Amino acid sequence: MKKTTSTLAAAALAVSGGAFATSAAAQDSDCSYPIGAVLSLSGSMAAIGGAIGDAGQLAVDHMNEAGGLLGCTAEYRLRDDQGQPNVGIDAAMSLVSVEGAEVLLGAIQSGITMPVLTSVAVPEEVTQISCCSSAPNFTELAAAGDTNGFWFRTLPTVRPQGYVMADIARESGYENVAIIYVNSDYGVAMTEAFNEAFTAAGGTITNMVAYNQEQASYRAEVSTALQGEPDALFLVAFPADGATAMREWLSFGGTQNLLLSNALRASEFVEAVGAEYLTNAVGIDNAQFDGPSVDAFNASWEEKYGSAPEGPGLHTMYDAAAVALLAAQKAGVYEGPAIRDAVREITGGDGEVINPGPEGFARAIDVLAEGGDITYVGATGPIEFDEYGDVSGPYLIWGISEEGELTEVDTWNVERVNELMAGQ
Repeated sequence: MKKTTSTLAAAALAVSGGAFATSAAAQDSDCSYPIGAVLSLSGSMAAIGGAIGDAGQLAVDHMNEAGGLLGCTAEYRLRDDQGQPNVGIDAAMSLVSVEGAEVLLGAIQSGITMPVLTSVAVPEEVTQISCCSSAPNFTELAAAGDTNGFWFRTLPTVRPQGYVMADIARESGYENVAIIYVNSDYGVAMTEAFNEAFTAAGGTITNMVAYNQEQASYRAEVSTALQGEPDALFLVAFPADGATAMREWLSFGGTQNLLLSNALRASEFVEAVGAEYLTNAVGIDNAQFDGPSVDAFNASWEEKYGSAPEGPGLHTMYDAAAVALLAAQKAGVYEGPAIRDAVREITGGDGEVINPGPEGFARAIDVLAEGGDITYVGATGPIEFDEYGDVSGPYLIWGISEEGELTEVDTWNVERVNELMAGQ
């Protein structure tokens, strides 16, 4: 079914004379290509999953406004993994085997992304690009040759985040830190990195306490974390569960010296806890470079959704979708292996710079039709995938005002991050 769908659409393109269609032609065409996406829209990730999904939709909309994908309409097929690996696998397999998707975007949680990659994307030869899964085991899998090159992600791995947070903790004067972390690949990897860096710098981890998602209460975990009288807490969590654990931490007399992981940079978390308890908190998230590409995405988001693009995963999800779409356009055929091979050809090179938005994508279509080269510079800034499908990037250090607004405290550029990691 998957190959039949692609073949029919390719035939439609051939009949059109091989030229890339205009916007009007794409809208009139009866051919389409499904762009699969598997994200957590319900469960503990619901607070951020919907907005991340909107970012993918925006990229697909921009491609269609620019003229469509290979002369056809790109159709965004978003499925909810419900925060469960088995649901994610089923959703991905349906997208590929039934609906004909040659691209899978997602998932958010590493513990869902990994089985989708190994059970669906790799065996079905489908290109998978994640916006949000930062666990280092994907790098290890790619290094072992087990992804066959079908794996990419548009955000850095979690390891540098842990090291930067450890540096911030020491600079803040914290000597004894407790960690409460989600029991997932993401949470374990972040905790291990922070523990390694913080103890190497002379700090003490009083307790490392894992929790399982979607519990009604985390009193037992909080009680354990409070032992040893830590002078700060590092909370590695997703918004819904993180808010529950934080409220209980504070109610039990825990310190308001807080270190927060990137997934907690969400207004839903702040509102659920209360901004007045979070003014001494500092968190980390992936940052964007300054430049016209970032400005173009931000303006498009505000025009479409009426607010600033704040929160985890928005810029990186747009870039994941944009890379997939432009790689397919470069490949000239909607097939997973061809898309995989074209990803690095449209990123990190010296072709004509393409920014986010309909105008940028339309220019990309024209340049490729003329046999030229493009370099996509995205919503996060320049993108260059290494041999394992990883990228590097800057970090944003954020805080929370008394009014509950997410504020910028500091930024770490790539050079600063690399210098920190080189000294470890």
